[in-house]
Amino acid sequence: MSCVRAAHAGFCSGVRRAVDLATAAAAEARRQGVPCLSLGEVVHNSSVTGALAALGVRVTDTIGDAAGGLLILRSHGVSPAVLAECKTHGIQAVDCTCPRVEALHRAVHEHSQSGAAVILIGESEHPEVKGTAGWCSGPVWVVSSEEDIASLPPCEGALIACQTTLPIEKWQHLLPLIRQKAPGAKELCSICGATRVRQQAARELAAKCDVMVVVGSRQSANTVKLAETCRALCPDTILTESAAGLPSRLLHRKTDLKIGITAGASTPEWSIEEVFTTMNDIENKDQVTPVIDENDFAASIDATMTKLHKGQTVTGRILQITEDEVGVDVHYKSDGILKRSDMVDQDVQVGDEIEVEVVSVNDKEGNVILSQRNIINKKAWDALMAKHEAGEYVEGVAKEAVKGGLICMVDGVRAFVPASRLAKRFVEKIDQYVGQTMKLKIIDVDAAKKRIVCSRKDVILEEEASKKAAAWEKIEEGAVLTGVVRRFTDFGAFVDLGGVDGLIHITDLAWYRVGTPAEVLQKDQEVQVKVLSVDRERERIQLGYKQLQDKPWDHIEEKYPVGLVLERKVVRICPFGAFIALEPGVDGLVHISEIALERVAKVEDKLTKGQNVTVAVLGVDPEAKRISLSIKRVLEEEAAVAAEAAEAEAVEAPVEE
Repeated sequence: MSCVRAAHAGFCSGVRRAVDLATAAAAEARRQGVPCLSLGEVVHNSSVTGALAALGVRVTDTIGDAAGGLLILRSHGVSPAVLAECKTHGIQAVDCTCPRVEALHRAVHEHSQSGAAVILIGESEHPEVKGTAGWCSGPVWVVSSEEDIASLPPCEGALIACQTTLPIEKWQHLLPLIRQKAPGAKELCSICGATRVRQQAARELAAKCDVMVVVGSRQSANTVKLAETCRALCPDTILTESAAGLPSRLLHRKTDLKIGITAGASTPEWSIEEVFTTMNDIENKDQVTPVIDENDFAASIDATMTKLHKGQTVTGRILQITEDEVGVDVHYKSDGILKRSDMVDQDVQVGDEIEVEVVSVNDKEGNVILSQRNIINKKAWDALMAKHEAGEYVEGVAKEAVKGGLICMVDGVRAFVPASRLAKRFVEKIDQYVGQTMKLKIIDVDAAKKRIVCSRKDVILEEEASKKAAAWEKIEEGAVLTGVVRRFTDFGAFVDLGGVDGLIHITDLAWYRVGTPAEVLQKDQEVQVKVLSVDRERERIQLGYKQLQDKPWDHIEEKYPVGLVLERKVVRICPFGAFIALEPGVDGLVHISEIALERVAKVEDKLTKGQNVTVAVLGVDPEAKRISLSIKRVLEEEAAVAAEAAEAEAVEAPVEE
């Protein structure tokens, strides 16, 4: 009998991140002296749940149970309603949602904001699917079979996505059927890359083996689907959560059988190692199951010891604290030694549980050397790799300008940003960035040296492209948009519409003649504009500003009723009279006969350009766009008022005797 382990098995980066966050949350809850609960199992695996329970994490289905404490939100993700309820109860939420699931949440949320439909391929009762559906603003349908698809209503413009643990074969089978119900739908294959890799590795191994052992929980959807994938190629497939669950028939197999071992993404390394070690022990000991002699105390003790290996993460209990070292019980034949200088959490006491990494199983004196700092560094690295796999940006602080680029620190990891990747254009003074915090994208990874190469330029270009694409989706002829005036030219003003610029030609700035754009608009002014024409191939947008303003002659009779007296400026003189500017785009005419009380031979004898005059409105003709004005009428009324005043004064004056 020979045992072969699949090339890819066990924790994916998302699950590992969730377990790490949950472990840290348990420690923080102990520090604060508050309860720590998880909303459902952090991952579907009883050994992981048991390990977290040993750290004080209790599983609940009721959010209110965690009031005043910490609540771990599992890797499957939750809906916005759950997050809101946590705030209502004053709960510190520790969000362990897998980055891949978060990306799916963002995709369905953005697509459905306008009310568009979302079609999810997956199990309707799975927590990931329930959480994802909660992020949809429009209608959402969950399908898992041809029958479900047959009952779908027509839904054009929908988004087709799927559960991240869905087998790729199911996506490929159901997608063409959904397309018939949702013509023109957007498609997002949101299956996690780790899921695909594990399924492919399991397929390749199952095709070569007589027996397949899938390690993991029956409550884990990805593990059950992995077992189904293996069973299709290797009928003798066994699903077990631990070595104890291996059937006796397998422990006494013939030696010429080939057995493959794989595990779901929620299965911890210790469970896989236990099964693999058990199978190898059977092979190496001619299939004789080891029996412990009850009288052999040493053998009994050895049988209860944890198997340790370099790089393994374990939880131990503090036995002793000295000035330089801490002794830790890690359930091994010798205690572990943790140097105080290698500790992150210095505030510990005898009896506390602590998570450590095994640096060495034997330091030549029989001691197990432990590290806490390595775990923090490893978690930081794993978190960065999870973001890298998910295509997320990271935040770095520029520390030093060096030849060819910039050294940054990203969550404690050294990163190099080449000069060519700092900005869109060549940067002469690299040291100007030192001390700045910047958004970066990981473009290369050196796993051996734990170093990464990042790009700031890629972030800028991708964000601009995303912003530009979002802006173009809103732009169509006749649309009214809000933008910001960015620059002027002799022929108009350019307006930023949120990532793309449009031009207001000078003739479309106002209903009257404009000399320069600055007469109407100001730089950085927020304005509403109307899209007059769009040329997508040349990326040109013609905008109108005046089209959203009232025309000067609209409601002109209401603004300038007959008899209205007002003071305005003379703007033009001609032989038959003078034009008076009432407002931009609207002039009125004072005929030569209405300039003075007496006869006027030449207009220039009485009026000059730029002179302020008081006029009365004689008549308004909106269709002809003419307004008749009179200075004479004002003078006549003033003379009449003066005469009446003089007459009244004469009547009231006393008569001299």
